[in-house]
Amino acid sequence: MKRLIALGVVLTLASPLSGGAQGVNQPQSATTTSGGFRLKDCIDYGLKNFGTVRIAQYQVQTADEQAREALSQYLPQVSATGTTTDNLKLQQSVIPAGVFGPEPRVFIIGQKYQTNLTGQVTQPIYDRSLLIGLKANKPNQQLAALNTRQTQEDVIYNIASNYYQVFVADQQIALLRDNLQRTQQVLNILKLQRDNGVIQPVDYTRTEVSYNSTQSQLTLAENDRNLALNRLKYQMGMPQDQNLVISDPTLLTQTPTLDNEPFDPRRLVSFQQSETNIMLQQLQLQRIKAGYLPTLSLTGNYGTVNLGAQTIDNLFTNFVGFGSVGLRLNIPIFDGFRRDSQLKQQRLTVLTQQERQKLNTASYQLQFNSAQSQIQRAQTSLQNDDRNVKLAQEVYNITTLQYRQGTKLLTDLINADNSYREARTNYINSLINLYQARLDLEQSQGKLLTFYNQL
Repeated sequence: MKRLIALGVVLTLASPLSGGAQGVNQPQSATTTSGGFRLKDCIDYGLKNFGTVRIAQYQVQTADEQAREALSQYLPQVSATGTTTDNLKLQQSVIPAGVFGPEPRVFIIGQKYQTNLTGQVTQPIYDRSLLIGLKANKPNQQLAALNTRQTQEDVIYNIASNYYQVFVADQQIALLRDNLQRTQQVLNILKLQRDNGVIQPVDYTRTEVSYNSTQSQLTLAENDRNLALNRLKYQMGMPQDQNLVISDPTLLTQTPTLDNEPFDPRRLVSFQQSETNIMLQQLQLQRIKAGYLPTLSLTGNYGTVNLGAQTIDNLFTNFVGFGSVGLRLNIPIFDGFRRDSQLKQQRLTVLTQQERQKLNTASYQLQFNSAQSQIQRAQTSLQNDDRNVKLAQEVYNITTLQYRQGTKLLTDLINADNSYREARTNYINSLINLYQARLDLEQSQGKLLTFYNQL
């Protein structure tokens, strides 16, 4: 009877452990083998639906409209005005005596009703400030395009990072559920052994405590998984009440490949954004300087006014026209040092941006070096955990054989089984840490879009 019970324990513990570290079953309630969202699918969804992507697209359109606005200032400016006046009391004037007679004469100036229609045209001929403003259109549009790219990279990074967290949670849940199932089978056998006096009750109680602890870990893991999944949905722009199933088996079977390209800050979007901002600030400095230069513009106007409208019936009759064409030259002389103050402020702004760019470049280099160190540690940890899985499996197989021969206790077998499961869990965590480290390295090199396209 005792041999049969012991054999049942061995078969219960040994049967599911023939696979390697990569053979981790996923919980069916969380993932499926087909029809689930791969990492690339989630990123595709996020790039189409996350709100910041649409905001970046609006900013590109805004930059295009700002370019049109800047161009409009150098195009002809045409306006028209029309007025109708009812002079309630007309002004009077006196002609001195001797002009039209011996006595002074009083006469009325103007007319009771008056209608005036006027059109005006102004065309800048030379305005250095406006010309420099036109030069700013291209870098302004480039900045909007860079902001769009930065937004896309942020979406890619956030979705990938959260996807890894959900994936790890799924693997942990799968291991915990498998552990619970196997521990429950062992408890059933230990209960039979305890009832038959083969083992002490404390052995059953110790295993029951382990079962309860695993059950608590499973509850916490499921809660963490739900939180991670909700964060992933948010980063994708997906409604929280929409069902999301992830499935990407390649994460457990393919180790990420890395290259050894040297660091170049010019590939970073943030570096390019700063350079473009400096260019825009320098153009603004030139615009302020151009304010000292004269401006020349062509003006023209044409209008018509009615004469002799003493009654409202003649309001729109008896019109006569007038018009003029001219050049307007504006020469700045003294503005109370306002422009000089603006010029000095703008120079300080340019210097500030340049110094900030130097600091940022050093920070980018530090981030790249840190990412390199992190990925080296992750690779080393993965190699160690891979060896530990093989060693733990070997120890478990030997302990199983020794238990069958009666040279090892059941406790030793259960401990070997737990060590093997822990080694598998550590391997999964190290593999996902390597993926995260690679993601950080891609970000520090400005290659997240390349990473996404290679998925």
